[in-house]
Amino acid sequence: MMRLKDIIQQFGRSLLLPIAVMAPIGMILGISGALGQEYMIEKLPFLGHTIIQTIINSLGDITAIVFNNIPLLFAMGVAYGMSKNEKGIAVFASVLGYLTLMIVMNVYLSVTGTLEADPEKLSQVGQGVILGIQTLRIDAFGGIIAGLIAAKVADRFYKLELPLAFAFFGGKKSVPIITFLVMIPVGLIIPIIWGYFTQFLLSISFIFLNEHFGVGVYWFAHRALIPFGLHHVLASIVRFSEAGGVYLIDGQKYIGILNATNKILFELGPSHESWNRLMPDLTKYLASGQMLITLFRIPAIGLAMYHTAFASNKTIAKGTILTVALTAFLGNVTEPIEFSFLFIAPVLFIVYAVLSGIMALPLNFLDVSIGYIRGTIFDFGIFGLLYENTNWYQLVLLGIVNFIVFYVVFRFTITKFNLKTPGREAVIKNVNLLKEKRYPEIASIVIEGLGGKENITNVDNCVTRLRIDLVDDEKVDKEKLKDSGTSGMFMAQKNHIHVVFGPHVEFIRNAVDESLKK
Repeated sequence: MMRLKDIIQQFGRSLLLPIAVMAPIGMILGISGALGQEYMIEKLPFLGHTIIQTIINSLGDITAIVFNNIPLLFAMGVAYGMSKNEKGIAVFASVLGYLTLMIVMNVYLSVTGTLEADPEKLSQVGQGVILGIQTLRIDAFGGIIAGLIAAKVADRFYKLELPLAFAFFGGKKSVPIITFLVMIPVGLIIPIIWGYFTQFLLSISFIFLNEHFGVGVYWFAHRALIPFGLHHVLASIVRFSEAGGVYLIDGQKYIGILNATNKILFELGPSHESWNRLMPDLTKYLASGQMLITLFRIPAIGLAMYHTAFASNKTIAKGTILTVALTAFLGNVTEPIEFSFLFIAPVLFIVYAVLSGIMALPLNFLDVSIGYIRGTIFDFGIFGLLYENTNWYQLVLLGIVNFIVFYVVFRFTITKFNLKTPGREAVIKNVNLLKEKRYPEIASIVIEGLGGKENITNVDNCVTRLRIDLVDDEKVDKEKLKDSGTSGMFMAQKNHIHVVFGPHVEFIRNAVDESLKK
């Protein structure tokens, strides 16, 4: 059981590298996206200047490439974090494996005649164009699969010996080749499973429009499906198909929630009779529901994590938590904070999804009419404050209640079950060493705690930990290691120890390497 727990925690930590990249870039993407919208330019005309728009659009294009390829980032991050040996070749194999997965799924869809020909309907069937390949959108899940397989193959086969005639393809070269071969059957199986999931969502889509509990079921399912990428399918079904309802506006029928919203929001306006009649029911599946998440729930979760972090770790945890919370608040990008506890503390993700459904139910009884589909503070300002008849204050009141509930529940759950959210890995005994960046001193203590230079055979690091191979793990002095300012340590396997230093780890590793050379 402890071994499984260690693996899960290692897997969770391996996601921190792509999450760390997504957080600051997500803020830039969110701001550039908001400032580039036509409705924002109408309200703030100076934004329409050619130079300003060129800068904004360029920033949007540059940062979007990261979020358009999140699965690839996860593939590399997981491969790096989960592999024990030959991390470089594992990362290389993960990229090859992910590309193979994408094209194999494309081949499956083509052969079975299920490759969607209409670009406007791709999202409704869970398909999209990824790295130039039309395939299934399984998002981060696909990257994680590729990363895990590449890491496992790398550890198992990096010393593979082949007959002399094939010797060139042995050893490390065999890792990407084997990963490629393994991903072929995986790529053929996933579309079958995804097809069943998609059909299931279609079959129960009527539940999401139930006037009493539909919005709660929708937002629960939307959050719960995020790890698998299927939330795109769910959203598209409700937004663009008959499953989202058929609405009569000025004698014309509009299919799907978003099509009806677009007509009312951008053409008819708040004075039209359809605004009060339809908008509260439409927008609860769009911006109103999303804003509860990005503007209130995510900040509440971040604050709960910060307050439950150990006192000596708060300084380090604060920067990480604040960044991922702002990424959602400013950019409508919630994945960084969701993935920060999804695998490290999966019980929290279950609580998160369930609460998201329950706390959305009051939207049934309110008259909130805030479009559009995004949930940033900028969209709240434009569609909530500047439009008439939005009843934005009702959303704020409900949001405050959401904030309190999520904060209390998350804080209780984290402390009750001692969950290892950011800042809770362990109490840092000598935190001043890290605060003052006394890396050579830390390195000296680490080497002494590990039994001296002669007991160390190799030093490596991942995103948060030193990974050190030893001659004899019996010589390790854990009490001495605690004096280094580490937030935790564990023996991953015989004669191989991990020492946790968080974001300082790379600098400490460099100091250790320099000390070992003396």
